[in-house]
Amino acid sequence: MNPMALRVVLGIAIAGVPTLMAGTWVSGAGKRLARIESGELAAEDADDEGKVAVAAAADEGYCNGDLRKILRRVLKSCGLLGTGEVRGCQPVQAKSVATMTGDDFNALFLPLQKKAGIIQFDKDSAELDPADTALLDKIFAAQGGASYFFVVARSSPDGSTDHNRELSQKRADSVMAHLRKNFADPALDREVGLLWLGEEYAQLAQDFCAWDRSGGADKCKPKDINRSAFVAWIDCRL
Repeated sequence: MNPMALRVVLGIAIAGVPTLMAGTWVSGAGKRLARIESGELAAEDADDEGKVAVAAAADEGYCNGDLRKILRRVLKSCGLLGTGEVRGCQPVQAKSVATMTGDDFNALFLPLQKKAGIIQFDKDSAELDPADTALLDKIFAAQGGASYFFVVARSSPDGSTDHNRELSQKRADSVMAHLRKNFADPALDREVGLLWLGEEYAQLAQDFCAWDRSGGADKCKPKDINRSAFVAWIDCRL
């Protein structure tokens, strides 16, 4: 082969290398994502395996493995990520999603104190008052680069278990309804994960009274702090 022809052949071969590498990377990433969605591979393992982030969100310091695991399960199992519909999780499902004690579940969110809010409701009520909506609007508007918004609604132990389960669901739904009405966010259904815990799981301790709350200083007993919906943007890489 003459020198000119050889240079042409080598040039074509070298030019094809980036395309081949890109195709291989995309194929590998797609396979890892499919394995995550099927439950075969945990996302943190996928990161180690492929060194590629599955989600565009940043990996903040509080995003440990347990929180990422819960986030994935809530968004997929409770928030119905990717379906365009929000259903949420009730207490029995929440325990399955979290796979940990209530105290450990709450402890995961302690690093979020400066980013989260606690929307406090009146006894036996799911209606948002002006103080509630002001705090909710402030927290939701401070999205930054975060991709996922958690709403974790609770109730105090007053009343029956079934009633409190239903009440906490109504509180989560009130938060969601307000967001739909007041924020023109076409990605809302893909961003929001709802949990309603009733009185059955992960009751908040009085320490949470130090957080940013919509209730007054006189509403800081455990029963008051659990008539609530915890809300926060979470910026974790899945």
